[in-house]
Amino acid sequence: MDRVLLLASGDRVVVGKPHVKGAKVVAEALGEARDRKITVFRFKPKVRFRRKKGHRQLHTRLAIKEIHPGRGHKMEVGHSGA
Repeated sequence: MDRVLLLASGDRVVVGKPHVKGAKVVAEALGEARDRKITVFRFKPKVRFRRKKGHRQLHTRLAIKEIHPGRGHKMEVGHSGA
């Protein structure tokens, strides 16, 4: 992923305008899952209008492997050890 919005390491923070130039995140897709079901209910009073609809959002689970701050950013970004 090359659109990084913010980099932080300890007390140093770099905020992009809108993105941090040259920064990259290397991630691995672990799989896809669906969120819990939500109910969308539309109702208009006095005209007997009712619509009920369900929706489940699709999500992709990611494992962050590396964070590359890019050139010009003197940051020590390491692994969390997990």
